[in-house]
Amino acid sequence: MYPNLKLQTFKLGIHQNHIARVLGIDESVLSKIIHGYREPSLHQRKQLAGFLKVDEKWLFEKYDGDHRDDAPVPGATTEQGKDSLS
Repeated sequence: MYPNLKLQTFKLGIHQNHIARVLGIDESVLSKIIHGYREPSLHQRKQLAGFLKVDEKWLFEKYDGDHRDDAPVPGATTEQGKDSLS
């Protein structure tokens, strides 16, 4: 999933179908790109970053669902045996 791509379209109030129409990308292809089911081509990455006026690298940072190393995991215990969310 590309959360920054989804976020930027939301922030700008632009619908996916409008972006797809302007850039000449099929709506279903754009949806699959946004939700991480399809990798965008280099050309599509540049088009989308230019259209949304943001850095391409930031726009296509992926979210893989893993916990960050420094984030507490619900139900995990610390070294002292206490719940990390206490």
